[in-house]
Amino acid sequence: MAAAPTPDLEPVEPVDLDAPIRAIGTDLAARMPRPRAVSTARVERRMQELLISDPGLRAALFRFVDVRPACATPADVTRHLDELLEQAQDSKHARRATGITGRRFATRPVAALAATGVKQMAQRFIVGEDATDALPAITALWKRGVDATVDLLGEATVTEAEADRYAARCEDTLRALAQAAHHHPGRDVNLSVKVSALTPLLRRPEAPERGIEGAAPRLRHLLRVARDVGAHLHVDMESFDTREAITTLTLDLLAEPEFATGPSAGIVLQAYLTESDEHLQTLLDWAREHPRTHPFTIRLVKGAYWDHEVVQAAQNGWAAPVFTDRRECDRNFERLTKRLIDHAGPIKVAIASHNLRSIAHAAAYADARGVGNDDLEFQILRGLGDDTQAAIAATGRRVRCYCPVGDLVAGMAYLVRRLLENTANDSFLAAHAGGADTAELLEAP
Repeated sequence: MAAAPTPDLEPVEPVDLDAPIRAIGTDLAARMPRPRAVSTARVERRMQELLISDPGLRAALFRFVDVRPACATPADVTRHLDELLEQAQDSKHARRATGITGRRFATRPVAALAATGVKQMAQRFIVGEDATDALPAITALWKRGVDATVDLLGEATVTEAEADRYAARCEDTLRALAQAAHHHPGRDVNLSVKVSALTPLLRRPEAPERGIEGAAPRLRHLLRVARDVGAHLHVDMESFDTREAITTLTLDLLAEPEFATGPSAGIVLQAYLTESDEHLQTLLDWAREHPRTHPFTIRLVKGAYWDHEVVQAAQNGWAAPVFTDRRECDRNFERLTKRLIDHAGPIKVAIASHNLRSIAHAAAYADARGVGNDDLEFQILRGLGDDTQAAIAATGRRVRCYCPVGDLVAGMAYLVRRLLENTANDSFLAAHAGGADTAELLEAP
């Protein structure tokens, strides 16, 4: 029988974190590279500003991004782009695009440019179609002193054959990265996996144990491969309805005696869930009861399925499982950050955020508790937090880039989710793009 949970350690909080948060945040902001007067980054930032300010255009372009992989010819691209812009006539930018006289906008050259633009946008987030294709981008990060975790795009498989192919891709990626890492001393191999891609049975709510049973052999094999090549295997968290099954599977496998000495492994904690405190306590209790050679890693994120959770709850007449107020979610993120840092050592902490305040808060609290790079790292999404990543690395703190790998079709769902997150009016990146000054960005939530 498992031991009864013990209360959290009482946090030893400094008298005042405000000053170190301001100092660290201001320093990071000053280190962020400024884009050239004419550059891809500046053009993309302007596109982001338009998406934030114009909901009609945002909806039209998101739909275009979603259907782009199905467009086999320039004519298909032209037709879809025309139709979507016509549907967005409440958008001043869409009206300008289609022309005052109603003249069709999406000519073949423009359609080709639009198709190319979507592909380039996806490539900003996605480092390659497979492990071999991604290696130049990964090794470039290593040379800059930045660690990486690779995420193989493709989730919610529907057949056993698809699950086998995903598991094989994961194994190939672990081995390819491990071989490359031999030439880069000090850099590690880190792979993020999705349990929903390891079995077609996970999303059957009437029998979650079948999903666990289906995914277990594949995840167990990947843990063995990761142990053999000296890699870290991280289990991503997905929608709320799969959280319990994913947690149970991960913790049960890692508790098996053969994995006590390796590999390094971890799981994700989502701060936007109202039950995240209880979930963290479950993880902390497990880590205490199952000491490992490599400390259990907990990656703290805000959460990427907010729209899905809210819509699904409304459709079923449930209370939403997520915080619906951004500031409340930000406050919860800071509370969870402190609890994680208070337990650093038995666990390893990964703070995944682009929010300057969240990063500065975690760094300030870690400094106050004497927690350094061995027990704490920051994580940034490829293509969204590149400037922040460079600034963190420049301070000597450990930073890891989350790098999706996959083809354009597999990447579309990921790309749309990232755009929805980061062009919402209340997002940190939206505030930053809108010209908010550093002091405002560092205000307590």
